[in-house]
Amino acid sequence: MKRHIPNTITLFNLLSGCVGISFAFQGRFDWVLYCLIACGIFDFLDGTAARLLHVRSDIGKELDSLADVISFGFLPGTILFMMLQETTSSTYLPYAGYVVTAFSALRLAKFNVDTRQSTDFIGVNTPMNSFVIISLPFIAQRFPAIFANSYFLIAIIVLSSYLLVSEIKLFSMKVSNLSWASNRYKYLFLLSSVLLIVLFQYLALPLILLAYILFSILHFSNEEQNATR
Repeated sequence: MKRHIPNTITLFNLLSGCVGISFAFQGRFDWVLYCLIACGIFDFLDGTAARLLHVRSDIGKELDSLADVISFGFLPGTILFMMLQETTSSTYLPYAGYVVTAFSALRLAKFNVDTRQSTDFIGVNTPMNSFVIISLPFIAQRFPAIFANSYFLIAIIVLSSYLLVSEIKLFSMKVSNLSWASNRYKYLFLLSSVLLIVLFQYLALPLILLAYILFSILHFSNEEQNATR
C-alpha cells in the first residue's frame, strides 16, 4: 500500500493545478494563489514521501513531471493569457501567455535527462517561476499603469521562458550538513526571502527570484574558490 502514497500525493498536485486553472479563467487570482501553494506543498511532499518510504519508481518520476506541466506550466500560462486579455483587443496576442507553458514543459523534460541537475538546478525551476507569475495580477492591481501595456507582459513572457531553459546554475535547498561555511548563501537567501515577504508581501516574489539568482552566483563562485585553494 505504501508504494501508492507518493503517487497519490502527486495526483493531488495535479488536481490542485486543475482547480487553479479553472479559477484563473474566472479571474479569481486569490484562489489561484491558494491552489498554487497547495501544488507546491504536494510537489514537495511526494518526493519526501518517496524517499522516506523507499518507494521511488519510474512511473512516479513520469507522473511527477506530468503533474508539474499542469500545475507549473499550464497554470502560469493561463494566468498570463488572462492578463493579456485585459490589456489588448487582439484576438491572438493573449495566447502568447502559453509560450511559458511550452518552455516549462521543455524545462521539465531537460531536468529529467540532465545529470548535472542531480543536486542543483540549471535554469529556474518551474515552481519558482510559477510563484513569480502569480504575483503579477496582484502587482498589477497596485501599479495598473505598468501593466496597461501588453508588450510589458510579452517582455515578462520572453524573460520567464529564457530563465526556465537558461544555463544559469542555481542551488537547491538540499544540504548535506548544517554548517554556516558550506551554506551561508543559502541561509542568507532564506533570511532575505522572509524579510522581503514581511516588508512587501506579494510584491516580494520577483525580488526573491532576483535574490535567488544573486545568491546562487555567489554560492557557486565561493565553491570554485574553495576548490582551487
